[in-house]
Amino acid sequence: MYSENVLLKSVDEVKKFVNLVSAYDFNIELVSGRYVVDAKSIMGIFSLDLEKPVLMNAETDDQGFISAVAPFVASK
Repeated sequence: MYSENVLLKSVDEVKKFVNLVSAYDFNIELVSGRYVVDAKSIMGIFSLDLEKPVLMNAETDDQGFISAVAPFVASK
């Protein structure tokens, strides 16, 4: 399991993120408070509060995936 906070600041970033994660076969979800949505659903993502980072949970330890989503990881 890979978990990291991601920040999606614009409509273009959300589109790029959805296109990226949709290429992977494992489950990926975004969590904001008590809401959990499929990270491959653009409509689901837009239902979240994107003003602050959201938690991404991916059922993988694939280093290629981790490297691919690195640009979206929120700065610590």
